[in-house]
Amino acid sequence: MDFPILSTLIFLPLVSSLFIFISRGQKNNNSAIYISLFSSLATFILSLFVWYSMDYTSADFQFLEEQSWINDFIKFKLGIDGISILFIVLTTLITPICIISCINSVKDRIKEFLIAILILETFMIGVFCSLDLVVFYLFFEAGLIPMFLIIGVWGGPRRVYSAFKFFLFTLLGSVLMLVAIIAIYWITGTTDVTQIYEIKIPKEYQNLLWLAFFISFAVKTPMWPVHTWLPDAHVEAPTAGSVILAAILLKMAGYGFLRFSLPMFPLASEFFTPLIFTLSIIAIIYTSLVALMQEDMKKLIAYSSVAHMGYVTLGIFTFTKQGIEGSVFQMISHGLISAALFLCVGVVYDRLHSRMIGTYGGLVNYLPKYSFLFIVFALAGLGLPGTSGFLGEFLVLTGTFQKNYLVAMLATFGVVLGAAYMLWLTKRVIFGVTKNDQIKNLKDVNKLEIIVLGILAVLVIFFGFFPVPLMETLNISVDNLINNYETAVQIESLN
Repeated sequence: MDFPILSTLIFLPLVSSLFIFISRGQKNNNSAIYISLFSSLATFILSLFVWYSMDYTSADFQFLEEQSWINDFIKFKLGIDGISILFIVLTTLITPICIISCINSVKDRIKEFLIAILILETFMIGVFCSLDLVVFYLFFEAGLIPMFLIIGVWGGPRRVYSAFKFFLFTLLGSVLMLVAIIAIYWITGTTDVTQIYEIKIPKEYQNLLWLAFFISFAVKTPMWPVHTWLPDAHVEAPTAGSVILAAILLKMAGYGFLRFSLPMFPLASEFFTPLIFTLSIIAIIYTSLVALMQEDMKKLIAYSSVAHMGYVTLGIFTFTKQGIEGSVFQMISHGLISAALFLCVGVVYDRLHSRMIGTYGGLVNYLPKYSFLFIVFALAGLGLPGTSGFLGEFLVLTGTFQKNYLVAMLATFGVVLGAAYMLWLTKRVIFGVTKNDQIKNLKDVNKLEIIVLGILAVLVIFFGFFPVPLMETLNISVDNLINNYETAVQIESLN
C-alpha cells in the first residue's frame, strides 16, 4: 500500500488537537468535544480497516513505512503484525469512550483536557507501530507528559504528589533502556528492530541488555515491588485518566516484553524466567490480599490490575503458545474490563463525590441498570466463564502448567483471591443495607453512560463466547515468536 496509513493513524489525533488548540474562547467547548469525538471515531474506523486488511497467514510485518530521520542513524520505521494491531484497535476504541465520559466529569479546561487525550492517543498508537528502538523509546516516554498533566491538573486533592510520583517512577525506570538502546546500536550498528532480529545479539551481552529493558517494563507494567505509584495515580486521576492508564498504558510494557525482550534476548529471557515467575506470583497473591483490605473502590481496582498484569508476565515467559496467546488476550480483556470498572466508579463519584465503599450499599434498589452493568464487569473481572476475563486466565494457567506445575498452582490460588475481592466489592456496593439516605435520590445511568458501558459489556461477553477474531489475528505472529525463540535456544544448546 503506497498510502502511509500507519502514519495517518498515528498523527490524525495530533492534527485534530491542533484544530482544537487554535479554536479560542470558552464558547468553543462544544466544538472541541465534537472535533475530538469525530477525530477519535475516525481513527477507530481507520484502525478497523487496517485490521480487516491484514494478511493473517503471514508473520511478516505489514504496512511498512520507512523514512530516514537523523542522518540515516535513526529511521522513522513503522509496521504492524497480528500482536500490535490488537493493541492499536484497543487504543482507538478506548479513546472515544474516554472523550464521551469526560463530558460530564470534567468541568474546567475541557479543551485542554481533550488536547491532552488526543496527544496521548498519538503517542500510544506510535508505541505499537514503531519498528525502530529510538522511535519506540520516544513514543514510549512522550506519553508521560500528557498523562502527567491529566493527573496533575485535573486530578484529586493529592494530584501533584501522585503526578510527580508517576512521572519519576516511570522516567527513571526507562533511563537504563535508553542506555541499552545505545549499546545495541554499538553492538549491531542499527536500531532497526527487524535487522536486530536477523543479526542476533551475542550471548555475552544479552543478560545486561535484558535487565535494562526489564527494569523499564517492570515499572510500567507495573510488577511488584515497583507498583506503588499505580494506586496513587489511579486514585487521584480523573475517570478518563484512570481508564487510559489501566486500559492502555499498562499494556505498553507487556507489549514491550513480546516485541523486544523475547525476540532480541531469547537466551536471557530463558535465564531470567525464574525471576519473572517469582515476581509474578508475588504480585498475583500479595496485591490480591491488599485489594481485599481496601476501602476505596479505585484503589481496589488498581491493586486488582497489578494482580491481573501478573498473569500477563507469567504467561509471556512460559514460552508456550497457550501462555503467550493467553497473555495477549488477557491484556485486551483487562483493557475492556478495567476501563468499564473505572467508568462505573466514575458514574457514582460524579453523583456523590465519594469513592469509599462504605458510602454505598443497596444500589440495586435505586439504580438497577447501573447495578446490572456493574455486576457484569465485576464477574468478568473475577474470570467468570462466558466473559472475556475467563479465557485469558485459563490459557495463561494452561501454559504455566506445561512449564512449572508449582507456579501454576500458586497462580490458581490468585484466581480464588480475585473472586473474593470482586464479590466482596459487589456485595458491599450493590447489595446490602442502604445506610446513606443520599443514595435514594440518585439518578440511574443516563443515555451516554448506558452507551459507553453497554458497548464494553457487549464486547466483554462477545469475546467470552467468541474469541475467534482475536485468536486468528494472533495465531501466526505468536507461532513465529515461539519458533524464533526455540531456534535460538536450540542453537545455543548445540554450541
